[in-house]
Amino acid sequence: MRVSMSQEMGTTSVLWAVLQREVSLAMRQKGEVLTPLVFFVVIASLFPLGIGPESALLLRMAPGVLWVSALLAAMLSLQRLFSTDYSDGTLEQMALSTTPLGLLVLAKSVAHFLLSGLPLVLVAPVLGLQFGLDERALGVLVASLLLGTPTLSLIGSIGAALTLGVRGAGVLLSLLILPLYIPVLIFGAGAVEADAAGLGAGGHLSLLAALLVVSLFFAPLATTAALKISLE
Repeated sequence: MRVSMSQEMGTTSVLWAVLQREVSLAMRQKGEVLTPLVFFVVIASLFPLGIGPESALLLRMAPGVLWVSALLAAMLSLQRLFSTDYSDGTLEQMALSTTPLGLLVLAKSVAHFLLSGLPLVLVAPVLGLQFGLDERALGVLVASLLLGTPTLSLIGSIGAALTLGVRGAGVLLSLLILPLYIPVLIFGAGAVEADAAGLGAGGHLSLLAALLVVSLFFAPLATTAALKISLE
């Protein structure tokens, strides 16, 4: 019993150390953290300016525009998820450590969400006001992004691992993970649309939660297998 408790505490401390390391490294290169956020703000803000003040059209387009913008913004930092650790040898040390590589991968995916996904969730209500979304719709938008963006980070980690060290990895990464992102995009935007139509967003949010649970289980395993192939 004591052994299992000590092992659990050791694993927790290692995961916390990985999170702290990722955040501290990101703070040294703040441009990498701000780039997805600025991209999200710019893309989402250009649509109301280009379409004009037609409120009905803006309301209809808002869920899709905001979700596509968030999806593309989350992809910007995926290529660097493992590349730095791969180039300096840290990734090999992680693979050889006593802590399961899958847990370390999960910690890096969580760090990616905290640095790239969570800021998008926090800024989304402000951008939603540009499209005329009401308070209820903004709440559904935030809930869908809060459930969907971690899934994007987990699925994206698989693509980042598969393209690690590959020439032209950015383009290949996009081609690999965009088809896997489609269900998250459909249910995320659909939640806001269903709520606006008076149908309720519960079903879409439940499906987003189910995708998150499945991704939490399978994505670290798939990413670990891909990393081991890349390190061989």
